[in-house]
Amino acid sequence: MSQSTGAQTPPQDLRLLYGRPAADWEREALPIGNGALGATVFGAVDTERLLINEKTLWTGGPGSAEGYDHGNGHGDGPGALEAVRRRLDRQGSLAPDAVAAALGRPRRGYGAYQMLGELLLERPGAPSRAEDYHRELHLGTAVAAVRHTENGIAHTRAYFASHPAGVIAGRLGADRPGATGFTLRLLSPHGGEVTVADGRISLRGALADNGLRYEAQLQVVTEGGTRTDGTGEVTVTGADSAWFVLAAGTDYADTPPRYRGEDPRERITAAVDRAAARGWQPLLEEHTADHRRLFDRVTLDLGGRTPAGRRTDELLAAYTGGPGSADRALEALCFQYGRYLLIASSRPGSLPANLQGVWSEGTAPPWCGDYHTNINLQMNYWPAAVTHLDETADPYDRFVEALRAPGRVTAERLFGTPGWVVHNETNPYGFTGVHDWPTAFWFPEAAAWLAQPMYDRYLFSADTGYLRDTAYPVMREAAEFWLANLRPDPADGTLVVSPSYSPEHGDFTAGAAMSQQIVHNLLTSTLEAAGILDEDPAFRQRLRDALDRLDPGLRTGSWGQLQEWRADLDDPEDRHRHVSHLFALHPGRQITADGPRAGAARTSLAARGDGGTGWSRAWKVNFWARLRDGDRAHRSLAGQLTDSTLPNLWDSHPPFQIDGNFGATAGIAEMLVQSRFGEVDVLPALPRAWPAGSVRGLRARGDITVDVDWADGRAVTVVLATGRTGPVVLRSGLLAGAYTVRARGGGAPPGMTERGRGTVVFTAEAGGRYVFTARP
Repeated sequence: MSQSTGAQTPPQDLRLLYGRPAADWEREALPIGNGALGATVFGAVDTERLLINEKTLWTGGPGSAEGYDHGNGHGDGPGALEAVRRRLDRQGSLAPDAVAAALGRPRRGYGAYQMLGELLLERPGAPSRAEDYHRELHLGTAVAAVRHTENGIAHTRAYFASHPAGVIAGRLGADRPGATGFTLRLLSPHGGEVTVADGRISLRGALADNGLRYEAQLQVVTEGGTRTDGTGEVTVTGADSAWFVLAAGTDYADTPPRYRGEDPRERITAAVDRAAARGWQPLLEEHTADHRRLFDRVTLDLGGRTPAGRRTDELLAAYTGGPGSADRALEALCFQYGRYLLIASSRPGSLPANLQGVWSEGTAPPWCGDYHTNINLQMNYWPAAVTHLDETADPYDRFVEALRAPGRVTAERLFGTPGWVVHNETNPYGFTGVHDWPTAFWFPEAAAWLAQPMYDRYLFSADTGYLRDTAYPVMREAAEFWLANLRPDPADGTLVVSPSYSPEHGDFTAGAAMSQQIVHNLLTSTLEAAGILDEDPAFRQRLRDALDRLDPGLRTGSWGQLQEWRADLDDPEDRHRHVSHLFALHPGRQITADGPRAGAARTSLAARGDGGTGWSRAWKVNFWARLRDGDRAHRSLAGQLTDSTLPNLWDSHPPFQIDGNFGATAGIAEMLVQSRFGEVDVLPALPRAWPAGSVRGLRARGDITVDVDWADGRAVTVVLATGRTGPVVLRSGLLAGAYTVRARGGGAPPGMTERGRGTVVFTAEAGGRYVFTARP
């Protein structure tokens, strides 16, 4: 895994640049993070603010004042569900309010993600504005920096969040000795006890509603000058430079039923002690090397260049999606920004990226800052495998695994069946049941969809150990749930999901397209996985029998559309942001660009239009890429940048919701390399707006790393680095003309044959490198 093609990478200027401090957290602050900890940098001259987040700081759950039952509290359980199913058999559809009244219940103790606190760094006497102001976030090093001049003195600041050290660090300096001074405070909306000793601020407390204990410690280190402890603050005067490290944590643990672990004090103290003892420069070098180990795996050049000194907010405001070089540079920057955000918000050892990654403001974030499982959590991880960030999916896998135990209880209490289930949204406390918002409470297909990226992760890595130990147990138990819960349709005897609801749209019915497609995907993938592992012969037969009877959720309607429901109810004037009935196209595998349902999918997608919220536009980028329509995919990407992107390049739902960033990055990768059906498809959806460029390090299924150079809209060089021995199918327009191929050590790969349509097949070796070059 994670091998390199060995190709040289082009230089990249990957910085977000601004000419003034941030005035608004959501629109302008710059994010840094190490997975567990996040901070947003404002960069003000007189009073710097860093909002601090720790991803396990959540209200609700066990011990909360409201009480907590994982959403399982509906008294009637399987009886109420069966009654709704019978009504649907008779009536065909039910209004969401009616189903929510029968099956929903008010949420209790669900909780919300919380901001930990705010680091305030005050500089008495400093002007609110300064000369030569410059604020930036360097994606390649994951360092945020501020520079400005006061009275002829150049001041600098730098901030980063280190994953190896488990800390956030910041340094202030100047080009004149003794010119650095400030007062630093650490505040929290949760109160807590603040103590100061020997330049260390400690904040400790417990959340009021659930008793979750939290602690943050911040150590200030000076080079020259004096450091003075005060009441709740540390003051530095006359220093040549000064720096700080901050660590934070809670006693949360992802183990039911209590979801509590050890008091965080000992590990927080140890982290701060180690980091402070190392010194700023070694800490920075360790952080940069760790970040670059992931980030530098992929480079993208779309033929654009950012004009020297051009600010990012200006670049975004001027963007049109047209032929300009600056527009190409912004698109490449946004691709890499998605990768940066995933590294910063999802590293092993913490929870996965939530609706806002790891960054949040205040104590009442939108949608509780939670994990929505009707697309949003899954979309967060679409770029992980394909953009060479496989490790960032570890928190996702662990989170899904932790849902299985409470999900079994929900399956038994609400459905009366084995297996595990989770619905429309969840929290870190195993909320797998329901609430009562009529259009967004019922989605038992979520567990099946959560399993899909795990099987896909296996397909990219070809790691059977990961499949056996991690992915397959989740898939198998989710499949058990559906084998027990599919029902024969009274009209034709096919197996359907009942009740089903197409998010977040229309009435409840039986057998809505998305429900059927997700279950079909799960059962098909689980059958494949069991075959690969050579396990469960009796279970495999049950899967085959169910698939033989399952309605696949693929119907073409009266105006040529792919139907969203079993009945032909689609309105060609409907512009709803969800296009859920195209799950089979992406991320599913039932619809191919050349297959019989591609036309219907295209008709549905065109009818929905190019509008929508940020994540919706991002999904459309992926849809159009899968249909091999690069120009339409690019149009959706351009719409996302012009209408759904904030000045700091965060995606806007609105408000800020990070899945759109991740979905757009994945969509750009899909435009350049696809590998769903046993072949590596190079430049399948290259738009005319990208006539020349290069990409290094994208991943294809089968443990293959891909480099591509293209010119005049056609690949001129394709390099494949293979991690496994076995057959490889390569599809590219390069192969339709004259070309040469060279394997490591010289010559063509043995046994290479041409299949036509610009496709070749050859047997690759583990550690192989294969270079295909177009002849002039």
